[in-house]
This record gives sequence, structure tokens and C-alpha cells, in this order.
Amino acid sequence: MSEQSRRPRKPAKPYRRPQKDPVRFLAFEALRAVDERDAYANLVLPPLLRKARAKGDFDTRDAALATELVYGTLRRQGTYDAVIAACVDRPLREVDPPVLDVLSLGAHQLLGTRIPTHAAVSSAVELARVVLGDGRAKFVNAVLRKIAQHDLDGWTEKVAPPYDDDPEDHLAVVHSHPRWVVSALWDSLGGGRAGIEELLAADNERPEVTLVARPGRATTEELLREDAAVPGRWSPYAVRLAEGGEPGAVEAVREGRAGVQDEGSQLVALALANAPLEGPDGKWLDGCAGPGGKAALLGALAAARGATLLASEKQPHRAGLVAKALHGNPGPYQVIAADGTRPPWRPGTFDRVLVDVPCTGLGALRRRPEARWRRRPEDLDDFAPLQRGLLRSALDSVRVGGVVGYATCSPHLAETRAVVADVLKQHPDTELIDARPLLPGVPHLGEGPDIQLWPHLHGTDAMYLSLIRRTA
Repeated sequence: MSEQSRRPRKPAKPYRRPQKDPVRFLAFEALRAVDERDAYANLVLPPLLRKARAKGDFDTRDAALATELVYGTLRRQGTYDAVIAACVDRPLREVDPPVLDVLSLGAHQLLGTRIPTHAAVSSAVELARVVLGDGRAKFVNAVLRKIAQHDLDGWTEKVAPPYDDDPEDHLAVVHSHPRWVVSALWDSLGGGRAGIEELLAADNERPEVTLVARPGRATTEELLREDAAVPGRWSPYAVRLAEGGEPGAVEAVREGRAGVQDEGSQLVALALANAPLEGPDGKWLDGCAGPGGKAALLGALAAARGATLLASEKQPHRAGLVAKALHGNPGPYQVIAADGTRPPWRPGTFDRVLVDVPCTGLGALRRRPEARWRRRPEDLDDFAPLQRGLLRSALDSVRVGGVVGYATCSPHLAETRAVVADVLKQHPDTELIDARPLLPGVPHLGEGPDIQLWPHLHGTDAMYLSLIRRTA
């Protein structure tokens, strides 16, 4: 008998059942919902967090970490896909989606957070054991150990093409945006490399929570008494909550006297309300009112002048959200479910009209990071007829001397200036109003007469606004 055969065998390690980490498991659940059901993280995550809190599994720090894991993974998905692809021996399309979600969560912990390397790898592998099984957990372990060999800068240097060879593809990988989106944003922004890099980087930052104090119902002074509250940058009705601030804990928000609203949306409503009119100013229309944020602010501003707001929304369930947002408005208003391209009101009825048209949403990628991966260039063709139809209808709805505001939450030229230019060719009885003086103190609004806001310049969504007066 050989010496080796006489050595006592080491006893096999007892099998250890995987331990379910509530934070990572919840983050995985949210990513699967986004992937499988085309859900939006901002709609999926809150009920998951409420359920976890109700069970006693979560405290505030756990909720913050789960939120960071979900949103961070979605924002950086393009970069992480490129890194993971460099660490596996098959095309990513052949990796099962649940496995890819676990790998992406692990990659974000390694490359996008301060979680120590060992903890990042071990927690991701433990999650893989829970949701995938021990066999595929070994694959996850092997891939993440390869990813852990470099930091984010090291990996982007490896997987992104040099800027001088292909600027758009380089920026797409480094800043985790589809190439066509990089190209479209660059065309809209103009300028050189610095500006587009700042814009793409801003899209990957966590947006602040901004509140609006609805005039006649709440004041900024009241909201500023809340913990971690600071004044808005541009809107007189805006208050920002520092990181960790919870809107649901604010009494005025719970009562509907204030709401959560990006400052860019507030500025659009204010510019329309401040536009000079010729003649009466008693009838206002929000022609695409859902889900109701701008309608609530416009309704309050209209009430302060003795004007009435009609808020119209095509989808009945969204019209219900508008009614909820307007409930308690200090002045008269009406909410209806109607198609803005075939409205039930007579032409020339209104003094002020806002149409914040459906669009690709490329201006709100900070808030809906998954949207960048779902949108396609052909989506622009789908939205184009609706956008033009809504603007034509708005121009028909306003009286001579009245003003129409055409707004989008997209800076794409095909959804902004191209739409306005095309429609105004058919409406020689109109003129553009320079909107920039209507927002005093707000810099970098563009060449005019329209307005383009930017995340990296204003800290807002990339809202666009063109103001048009009916002249004859």
C-alpha cells in the first residue's frame, strides 16, 4: 500500500445551506421585474421596500442600500455588460437572464460602491446559491473574481474603444448609454467633448428629491422646516430634500398641499404662466395632464389670478391621478378624460394652453435609468405623429392673442425643434415668444426663443419648452 493511500482522508465539509440576504434578494427581485415584465424600477421598488419594512426585515440603511443596488446596476448596465462579456467564454445573449442579473449586481458592488471586495463577491455568490443553485453559483464566483482584478477605470480602459478611434462608442461604454442616445444628446447639446461627458455623467447620478409647494395651499417656508430641506435652485416653489429625505414623511405632501416635482417641470409651468397675453386671462388648459404634477401647479397659479383650469388626459386611470393631484385646489378646475388630438371643446376657447407631449423620455434618464435600454431610434417615428397632432390641436384650442406651451421631457431635436418647425409651417398665424426672459436668474437656457434645460447645467430633467402666440 502506498504512503499516499495510507493517509487518512479529510472528512467532507458538512453542507451549508445558503443564507438569504434580504437586501440583495430584494434588489434581485426588482431587477427581475424590470427585465421580465418591462416594469419601471421607480414603480416596482417602493412596494417591495414597504413590504420588507412591514415584515421587519429592513431599516433605513437597508432600504438605502437596496435602492442604490437597483438603480446603480440599471444605470451602469451597459458598462457592466461590457465588463462581464470580457470575463465569460460565451456571448452574453447565451447567459441566462437571472444569472446575468446576479452578475450585474455583483459587478456594481465591486465597481460602483465602497463595499469591500470580499464582501461584494461573497454576498453575490450567496445570492446566486439562493436564487440559482450551487452549480451556477460557482460560475458566478469565477466571473466575479475576474471582475475584481480591476477597478472601474481599469475596466473601462480595457473594454471601451479609444476616444480618438470612435468618440461615440467610447462615450457609450464609459458612461453606459446606448450609442444612438449619445449621438442624439450630443447633437442637441452641441459643443465639444467636455459638455457631453458632463451630461452623460449627470445622467448616472442619483437625482435629488424635489418638492413643490402648491401656491395657496403650502409655502416653501413650511417645507423648509423639514429635516434635510434646502431651497430649490430656480423655482420659487421648489424645496430640495437632502439624500435620505423621505417625501412621504412630509405632512404637506401627505395632505396633497405639496408634491414631488422636478424643478424643470415647475419651470415649464411658470414660464407658460408668465408669458405675456393680449386680452383676457381666465381660461387655461393642460391638454396632456397625466399624471397631474404640472396641472396641480398650473391650477394653483390660475386660481391666484381668478382663472379656471381644464385638465384633460386621454387615459381614464391617469385622469384619475390628475383629479387626485388637483383635489383641494383653491380655485375652480375641471378634469376630463379626452383625446387631445380630437378634443371636445370648441376652437379658440382658451387663453393659455400647455401640451407636455408623450415622448421618449430621454430627458429623465436619471430617474428612469432602464428607459435608456428600452428605447429605440424607431420610437421617434411612433411618437412623431402624436406630438405634431397634439401641438396642432393646442394651436386650434387657443384664442387669438393667447399662448401655447409645447413641452417635452426629451432634448432630442426630432421631438423638440423639428416638431415646432413642422407644425408652424402650417400655421402662419403664429409667432414664437422668447421664453428665456420669463425665467429670470436661470442661466444656460440656449439660443432661444425656446428653452432647453439640462441635468448637468441646471440639476433638472432635460425639459424643453417652446412658447407660441396665436396672432390671427
